[in-house]
Order: sequence, then C-alpha cells, then structure tokens
Amino acid sequence: MEKIQMTTPLVEMDGDEMTRVLWKQIKDELLLPYIDLKTEYYDLGLPEREKTRDQVTVDSAEATKKYGVAVKCATITPNAQRVEEYKLSEMWKSPNGTIRAILDGTVFRAPIMVRGISPVVKTWKKPITIARHAYGDVYKCTEYRVPSPGKAELVFTGADGKEEFRQTIYDFECGGVLQGQYNKDSSIASFARSCFQYAIDTRQDLWFATKDTISKKYDHTFKDIFQEIFDSEYKARFDELGIEYFYTLIDDAVARVIRSEGGFIWACKNYDGDVMSDMVSTAFGSLAMMTSVLVSPDGKYEYEAAHGTVTRHYYKYLKGEETSTNPVATLFAWTGALRKRGELDGIAALGQFADKLEQATIDTIEGGTMTRDLVGLWEGETPARGVTSLEFIRAIKANLEKRL
Repeated sequence: MEKIQMTTPLVEMDGDEMTRVLWKQIKDELLLPYIDLKTEYYDLGLPEREKTRDQVTVDSAEATKKYGVAVKCATITPNAQRVEEYKLSEMWKSPNGTIRAILDGTVFRAPIMVRGISPVVKTWKKPITIARHAYGDVYKCTEYRVPSPGKAELVFTGADGKEEFRQTIYDFECGGVLQGQYNKDSSIASFARSCFQYAIDTRQDLWFATKDTISKKYDHTFKDIFQEIFDSEYKARFDELGIEYFYTLIDDAVARVIRSEGGFIWACKNYDGDVMSDMVSTAFGSLAMMTSVLVSPDGKYEYEAAHGTVTRHYYKYLKGEETSTNPVATLFAWTGALRKRGELDGIAALGQFADKLEQATIDTIEGGTMTRDLVGLWEGETPARGVTSLEFIRAIKANLEKRL
C-alpha cells in the first residue's frame, strides 16, 4: 500500500528504559511501513534532560502548544537513587508535571477493554475515564511538624500588605502536625473546561465529585466554578448531544461507580484522581492497558502511556535476557495522537489507520497471543500464549496486514 501522507507534524517525546526500547519497535514495525511519519522529535530521556538542564522538556511542551498534538514515551522522574545512577547535577522535576503546568492541562485515563479479561467489578461493561485535576492541593502543600504546645493560625495578607483574614486553626496542647493547601480559580476553571470539552469530544456523561458538605469553602468553590462554567458555556451543547453533567459527593460517587456499568468520565480533584485512577485501572486489569491523554482547555492534546519505564525489564534487557513487556498503552498513545492529528488536519486515512491498528491489537490478545503480564488475567476460551514484546508486536503486525 502507498504510505499515508501527513501535513502537520506530531510532537514526538522519546523516553527512558524499557519503554524507550518499545517506542522504537512500535515505530519500526507498526508505523513507519505504513505512514510517511512527520514528527518534531524531542529526547526526554534522562541523559538529555541532564545535558540540557531540562530545557528539552520545556521546549517539547512549547512545541505541543504550537502543533496541537503530541505523543510521549514514559520517562523517569528521578529520586535520590536515580541521581546517583545517572550522575545528575540535580533532581530534575517530573516531565509530566512540567508539561501539564505549561499546557494547563487535565489528564484523562481510561482502560482498554478486551474480551477474555474481565473487570474485577462484575457490573462494569464499558470503560470508566478518570479526569484528574493535577494541580495544587496536597501536592503543593506547606507542612509543619508542631513540636510543642502553641497556636496555629491561618492568615491572608492582601497584595497591598493589609491583613484581610486571620483565624485560629487549633490551639495545640501537645505536639502535632499542620498542613496548608491551596488552589486557584483559574486552574479550577481550566480543569472544568477541559472536562466539559472532553465529554463533548467523546460523547460521554461527565460526573464530578467533591466533599463540599464538609469543605464549605475549598471544595464548594470547585463545585461552584464547575456549575457556573457548565451553565454559561456548555449546557446547550450537552443537551444537544444528549449527554449529562452530574455532580455528587465523593463518597456517593464511589458507591455509584461501583454499581454502574461504566461508560462515563469521572472528574476528580487531585488526590481523589490519584487514588481512583489506580483503583479503576487495577480493577479493569492492568496499568499497561490504560490510555492517557493530557488535554488543555484550548484544545491541545498530549498522548502517553499511563505507566512508568518498566525498570526491572530494562535491566533484564541490558543483560540480553528475553522480556515480555506489554506495549499496548504506548501503542495506543501513538494511535490516539495519529487519530487526533488526522481529525485536526482533515486526513481521514490517519484516523482509519489508527482504528485498524487498535483493533488488530485487540484481535491479537483476544486470539490468545499476549505478553505474560496478561496471561494470569486471561479467562478466554482460547488458551493464552505468553510471548516476548517483539513477538507480540509482530503478531499485531500480522493482524494489521489482514485489515489493510
């Protein structure tokens, strides 16, 4: 077949360790033979981030703002051990966090469902997409270990230097602990718009939940901003599409989610989203079978795998040992980006190719050929055959060829 032509490049963000190996295999086996692939390439591997003092991460995010669609490989967020291992000059920030901040985006994660791997929750029939507000709250909090009796106060001083608010938090009669959290109206509004727009794009209901009955200022502000933006900017479009925006308390949402059949977006505050995304992904099967896309309120998209760099497999790979690392989430990052690029550029063939590649991947698993992490979850009638990463990718290619 003639290669599919692209007009606008994707922003390509390479990564680290085993996922970097899979990245090249996916491109060589499943993309380059069929697409005249145009990308603006950025190496976000840890050595290059060290070499550029992390400027490459900033540059990749700015390129995403320019071109509108990016695809990202998993990357290392260094800890003390990594600083030593890679001889880093400093503990560089999470690339995902840097890119999220520059794009002002919200992360949407959803499971990839296949027949033969059943969700733990028997009522779930359709994917549940988690939308996490990855800004502020406990992740940017100020903490203090109270050593002895004393008074803790919450104080706000205006930009003019005038004290506007002071209230006692607690009169400590002994030692304890303090934590101060914040968020911004502008960030909450961006989160809301990203969620409403993604619900429209995917034609799904949107649920949002906080604990506003207890947190009558903090959480209630989230609730109010969501409702104001929905009523003024999105309600008419939701009505037109026949989809719903639904608000409830977080504990009620959890109960409803467990009883539901799925098929909706669940928007969560930062901590809730962190916890619930892992709960949902595990209950559906595997983090390696999750899509993840960062969406900005002005319609920029960055697709990635929801998991890390699979360090344990990488060390085996370096020793020349066989590895069976699941490439599905990374592959679906590519298909998601190609589909969106095709949609924005009016190239139907790109979207059609992405659809066929995803279906070839699902066909391969449902036919009993899979990486070994899925074998233990398999309930299909066909016996499961655990293969290496490259064997799995080549089995997908064989099924793709049938569809092309």
